[in-house]
Parts: sequence; structure tokens; C-alpha cells
Amino acid sequence: MKSTKPVTESLSLRDEIVGIDERVPLLNGKKAPYVFLDNAASTPALSASAEAVNNLLPYYSSVHRGTGFKSRLSTGAYEKAHEIIGKFVGADLETNTVIFTKNTTEAINKLSYRLGLKKDSIIITSHMEHHSNDLPWRSKAKVIRVDITEDGQLDEDDFDRKLKKYAGQIGLVTITGASNVSGFLLPVHRLARKAHEAGSKILIDAAQLAPHREIDMKPDKDPEHLDFVALSAHKMYAPFGSGALIGPRDFFLESAPEYTGGGTVDMVSDEEVWWADLPDRDEAGSPNVIGAVAMAAAAQQLMNVSMDLIATHEELLISYALEQLRTVPGIKLYGETDPQKAYTKVGVIPFNLGDYSHSLLAAILGYEGGIGVRSGCFCAHPYVVHLLGLSEKEAEAWRQQLKKGDRSNMPGMVRISFGCYNTTDDVDRLVEMLKKIADGDYEGHYELIPSTGEYIPEDYTDEFGDYYEL
Repeated sequence: MKSTKPVTESLSLRDEIVGIDERVPLLNGKKAPYVFLDNAASTPALSASAEAVNNLLPYYSSVHRGTGFKSRLSTGAYEKAHEIIGKFVGADLETNTVIFTKNTTEAINKLSYRLGLKKDSIIITSHMEHHSNDLPWRSKAKVIRVDITEDGQLDEDDFDRKLKKYAGQIGLVTITGASNVSGFLLPVHRLARKAHEAGSKILIDAAQLAPHREIDMKPDKDPEHLDFVALSAHKMYAPFGSGALIGPRDFFLESAPEYTGGGTVDMVSDEEVWWADLPDRDEAGSPNVIGAVAMAAAAQQLMNVSMDLIATHEELLISYALEQLRTVPGIKLYGETDPQKAYTKVGVIPFNLGDYSHSLLAAILGYEGGIGVRSGCFCAHPYVVHLLGLSEKEAEAWRQQLKKGDRSNMPGMVRISFGCYNTTDDVDRLVEMLKKIADGDYEGHYELIPSTGEYIPEDYTDEFGDYYEL
């Protein structure tokens, strides 16, 4: 029997994952242990996160101003959660604040409203961004995108050119910390230094970075200080609906919050409003106390394990995966493919296989292999189109088809993405299944649903009620 130990003996978080041993049904009627390789979308919960929720629920109450014991306890837990997330990103909470949001998307949107941008303000971002770090800026300012190299990395020379060209006009530099498509890590502190020299602040979209690498905002006066950081709990083992935006207190105190109402004020008259202090003024309404506590518990466990150890584990796993995937006939890997350069990326590997549709390939892996992956463009359409090498004519033909509601030929890739608990056995299961598919050795007859672009097996129905029913 194969070992199920992690790549590094010193890191053993597999037993800390809720549902890690769950068996799922396959198309042939059998069951198999689920292989979770879709962590870049959302991670499963750490037991510490789930336990923090379960332990708080008997005492849960509305926070702030409640005089009962449960309210006082919940308020204390919620405030402590802010402190832990601040520590997780290396923020000085004397001068910075942690604002809880629903997710990274809401955090970035929040900042887009608070910057006071004008239509001629310049936002510098890149062609490798998730839509959440692209779309919020389009209606607020002029978006300038830094080029990417042929293999999908940030073109730092172009970054320098655009900073020089627009210096003095830049409202913000906003860059991902790690790509959700290729996994490439960006030199965020070096970019921060350059942004500051050009007179701009910088936001790091850390949704993909946070579960994989240590984040250090650095002291406020450090030239490489990260001014703003946004991250999501559901990508760092706490899928309970929370995220955070961390940034300077003075900045958020300069203007009224974009969402107003309960909890945001100290006093209101018919004519005037006195806004509350941070973070209350920017957390309108009843906050997601449970989600914040879960996020903090997960962050605390990741820090206890050591983000450096997680990074080492992941680099070894990426290297192993790249070596093994190369043995699959007809596979095409995108981004960094050299196992010796695993240190340049987080655990995200996109690929295609022969003439198989990415959507069909993902379906076979799921229905017949019990392997959870993701396919498509991963909310980063321009970046994926670039990595696929599609011509503008090909891309436009796809867009026109999509406008008609037909996703049959939507371009894309299959993406596997690792968590801190994945092992070489997970990679072996994947590679074994991919080799079978490459040989045409799969059982189902799959039907394409044009409206979604998905493939489903003919005459098959998921019996979800046997596993969970609301």
C-alpha cells in the first residue's frame, strides 16, 4: 500500500482537514477517497477553523454594545480576530486597520470606492489579474495594464516603463501576489518600492498568496511597505464567508464609508453624522462574527505550523507533480514547467491534454476518478487567452459565440491546485487517471451542455440526498 504521508515528513496537516477521508461515488457505482485538487478556488476547512466555530456557537451573540455575557464574549472574539489577521499579514495595528469583508472581491471593490479616483486617474495593474482586481477599477479610472511575457510572467521592464510614463498621475498600483492561473509569484516588495518612488500606493491581491506564503506588509516607512492587502478566508481553510482589507487608518478616516447604516456611527442627528472609529465605520451592519473567528483560527494554525514550512512542502510537491505530469502522453503544461523552478510559483498547474476539451477532461476526472479539478478561464479571461496563444481572430470568434449563449467552444485549461495537506499520492492518482484518459480508457458517454459548456455523463444522476440534504 502506498504511503499517504506528505512530501515533507515535518509537515503533517492532512489529518487536520475536515472531510479528508470522505469517499465519493464514481460513475461505475463504486466509491473512492476524494482527491481535492481545486484549492485555488476554495479550500476545505481546517479542523481548527471548524472547532472555533463550533465552540463559539453556544455563546454567539450580536457584537458591540450588548451588555450580556454572550455579547461581551462575542465582541471580544471578534476584536481578537482583527488582531490575529493583522499579525498574519505583518501589519502595524497602531497605524493600520483590519476591515472584515465578505471576500477579496468585496475588499477590492471597497478600496475602489474609497480612493476618490477621477476618470483621468491612472490605475496600473497587469494582464495576469483575476477579474476581481480588474473589473472594479474600470468604471472608476483609466486602467493601464502591464504586459506579461510569453510564458505568463509579469514583464517588469514594462512595469518600470509604465510607472515612469504615468508618474504623478497614478491613483494606485494594484497587483496580484500570486496568479490563480499559472501560480507565478510576483516580487511584491520590489514592486512596492518602485510604486512608491513613482508617488503611488500599492494594493496586493493576496487571495492566492495568503494560504501559500508568508505575507509581511513591513513597517509603514519602509520603502517596500505594502499599503493595502486584500485576502479571502475561503482560500485559506476557513470557508465561512469572510475576507479582509488591511490598510492605513488615516486613509480610511479621510472619508465617509461607502456603505452606511447600523454600526458605522457614534451619533446621528437630523442634520449631522459622527462616524465611528475604525474598523466599525467600515463594517456596516451586523458583521459576520463567525466567519471572522473562523478566518482568524485558520490564520493562527497556519502561523503555528509555519508558512515557511508550508512553502517548502509545496515546492517539493510542485516539483514532483511537474515531473510526473510530463510522463502523460499528449499533455501540454502552461506557465513554468521546469521542476527545478518550483520555487517561482504557488501550487497551481494548468494544462490541456491532446484534443480533449478541457471541460470534458475535467468531467472525466471528477465522475470517474473522484478527482476534483477546475476547468475554463478561471476568472482571468485575457490571461488565459494569452497563455493559450489564441489569435485575436480566434478570441473574437469565441466571444461572439458566447454572446449568443453558446459556451460549446469556450477556450480554457484544466487546473490542479494544491493545499498544504496534499501529497504525492494525490498526484499519483491524477497522473494514473490522465494516462488512462490519454489512451481513451474511460467508461462514460458524455453529453455537452452548450449553455454551460459542461459535459455530463448520459443517463446519470447525482444522488446528493444520500450524502447531504438541507
